[in-house]
Amino acid sequence: MKRFYALLLLAVLAFSNAALAQEKNKKPIVILISLDGFRYDYVERFQPENLKKFIENGVAAESMMPSFPSKTFPNHYTIATGMKPEHHGLVDNSFYDPEKNETYGIGKTEIVQDGTWYGGTPLWVLAEQNKQVAASYFFVGSEADVQGVRPSYYYPYDGRVSNLTRVTEVFKWLEMPAEKRPSMITLYFSDMDDIGHRYGPNNDEQLGARLKQLDYELGALFEGLKSYDEHINVIIVSDHGMMEVPLGNYLNLSELTEGIPARVVNNGALAHLYLENPSDKQKVIKQLEKSTLPIHITDVDHKENYQDLLYKSRIGDILIIPDRDYYLAWETTLNRLNENADRLDTEVFGEHGYSPAYKDMHAIFYANGPAFKSGMEIETFQNIHVYPLICKILGLPIPKDIDGKLEVLEPILK
Repeated sequence: MKRFYALLLLAVLAFSNAALAQEKNKKPIVILISLDGFRYDYVERFQPENLKKFIENGVAAESMMPSFPSKTFPNHYTIATGMKPEHHGLVDNSFYDPEKNETYGIGKTEIVQDGTWYGGTPLWVLAEQNKQVAASYFFVGSEADVQGVRPSYYYPYDGRVSNLTRVTEVFKWLEMPAEKRPSMITLYFSDMDDIGHRYGPNNDEQLGARLKQLDYELGALFEGLKSYDEHINVIIVSDHGMMEVPLGNYLNLSELTEGIPARVVNNGALAHLYLENPSDKQKVIKQLEKSTLPIHITDVDHKENYQDLLYKSRIGDILIIPDRDYYLAWETTLNRLNENADRLDTEVFGEHGYSPAYKDMHAIFYANGPAFKSGMEIETFQNIHVYPLICKILGLPIPKDIDGKLEVLEPILK
């Protein structure tokens, strides 16, 4: 009998050791989810059931500070590269490149998919370069051949694809054989940005209804991930927050820049002026400063953060920045709004792009999985620090030229 128990004990120990070895050999997986336009205070305000559970068992930041400008493309690519916009090259949603003599725009498919516009080393590129498999169901830059590399699995952006279709594809990727299974996955959902722009960030009825549906879809993802015996870590971020802008606070950018010898690109919270003759700069600045509109004029050459940068030429010569709660709009836009004023069901809209100094612009950071501590709250931090955190989890080398620092978020790891 003693011999039987001794053999049984040896068998149990052998099984336990084998199980521990198998567990130790599992490769970590990171799913990076972006909820576009999800402001830092939405969870507290609307109490979405599944997101709350996710946060309670993981890590949550008070907020995450975007880079300037707090626009979608610059900040998604900052999260993906750990570099500020003036360092990775996507300095706005739209901008002019004098060397290419072309204007980048988020609606220009051929340009968006051209990797020569993108600096830095996105997470999916770094993973592929280090013999890991990457997959993306939408993320800024993921459909471009950055450094000649795309994720092994990716889709060109199509906002018509349902959220549950995107979630289902993640499950399919996770069911692949180990050698084909991605360790770096990105997902993107635009719901809160769409509804925030349409009704502003203070319309609880509209925002609450959209968030309830999004939370249900995220809950389907969270529940499905439980069935995979893998080390899956989920990080949820957003690119920026949202600010309420009354229709009466739209400023006529066409009228403001009329007669100025410059290419004017972008509108909203920031307009870039690329002068035909740089020697006209002081004259143009003086002309703009005569305006009584609530705006600020920035000479890029005198902006400390923009000195000696690879992509300074993309920023332009002069920036026009409206005060908070104001928005630069082209005359055609203003005319269209005025013509349809009787049919509008709101007098306020939501906008972003403003200085990260405004808390309204702050985003979210939530993380949950075997790599993270549980029930931990951290202070606000800059979004440049997400990149080295993910590198650490996946065992990827951290590029030396990034702006993010591992020590900022390393304390949230087990």
